[in-house]
Amino acid sequence: MTAKTGRIAVLADTSLQRHVLQQALLGNGYEVVLNSDPARLDDAALDACAADLWLVDLAQSEDSPLVERLLERVDTPVLFGEGHAPERHSEHYPRWERSLVAKLKRLVGDPSQAVGPSLEALLVEGQRPSRLELPQALAATPLQAGEPARQVWLLAASLGGPAAVKAFLDALPGGLPIGFLYAQHIDASFEAALPQAVGRHSQWHVNLVRPGDPVRCGEVVVVPIQRELTFAADGSMRLAERGWPEPYSPSIDQMMLNLAQQFGAQCGVIVFSGMGSDGSAAAAYVRRQGAPIWTQSADNCACPSMPDSLREGGYSVFSGDPRALAEALVRQLAEQYT
Repeated sequence: MTAKTGRIAVLADTSLQRHVLQQALLGNGYEVVLNSDPARLDDAALDACAADLWLVDLAQSEDSPLVERLLERVDTPVLFGEGHAPERHSEHYPRWERSLVAKLKRLVGDPSQAVGPSLEALLVEGQRPSRLELPQALAATPLQAGEPARQVWLLAASLGGPAAVKAFLDALPGGLPIGFLYAQHIDASFEAALPQAVGRHSQWHVNLVRPGDPVRCGEVVVVPIQRELTFAADGSMRLAERGWPEPYSPSIDQMMLNLAQQFGAQCGVIVFSGMGSDGSAAAAYVRRQGAPIWTQSADNCACPSMPDSLREGGYSVFSGDPRALAEALVRQLAEQYT
C-alpha cells in the first residue's frame, strides 16, 4: 500500500504567501502543479489544471469571480488555507504547518508514509557493512544487555528513514549502555515489518513496544503508530488510550516531549531523513532539559525537510551521515565512561 502523492494547485494573491505555501507543500511531499495569483489565471487555465485539490489562500478577498468559478467544480475539492503564513523560522510556523497538513492528509492522503518499497528493499538486502569497534572503556563497563537503560535516545524519521536508521544501527557495536526508541512515520500496515527491516544485520534487538517494561540496554523499541507512548514514574513504558495528536502518527514532537520529561538530560534525539517539520515544535523544550539533538546531514537524506527544519531553528548540535552519527554516539558514550 502506498499513500497518494497529492497534486495541489495553489491560488494566493501575495508572492510571499505563494512562496511559503509552495515550500510547505513540497517539504511534506505534495506535488505543486500550479501556484498562481488568481488575477493572472483565466478560466481556460483553470479547466486545464489537473489537480487533486485546490488550495486557496487570499489576503484580499474571497469573492473574486475566479473563486466562484472554482467552487462550481464539484469534481475537485477546494481547501481555504490557514490565513497568513508565519515566517518559516517563526515559533508559530510548526503549528500553522501541522494544521494545514492535517487537512491535506484527510483530503488527499499522506506522502510521508509511502515507505513500503523501501522496506521491501531492506528485507532482501544482503550487504553487511563494517561495524564500529566497542571502545575498551565501554567493554569494561559492568552493564549488561537487557538491563533497564538509564540513557534513552530517540531515533526519529519519515520518508527515507528506514534505510538511514538501518545504516546507523548496522554501524553500532553491541554492548553500549543505552537503549533507543524509534519513531517512524509509516502506514500502519507496515508496522510489523519495520523491526526486521531495520534490525536484520545489526547487533541490536529491534522490538515492538512491551507495555510495563522499561527500555532496555541493547534494544530498539519501535514507537507504536496508533496509540501514544508515555512513561510511568519508574520509567516503564505505557500505552495511552488516546492516539497521537494530528497530523503525524506517531507524533515525533509529542514523543520528544514525553521522553525529555521522563529522562531529562539522560536522553537525546537523532532526526533522520523525512518530510515536514515534525520535531521542531518540541525541540526548544528538549534542549532546555539539557538533551542534545543531532540530525542526518542533508546531502545524504532521501528527503531533508525534517532535519533541515531543526538545523534552521538552531536546535541541532551535530550533523552527519548515519555512520558518522553512530561514530559520534560511541565516542560520546566512551568519554562518559572513561
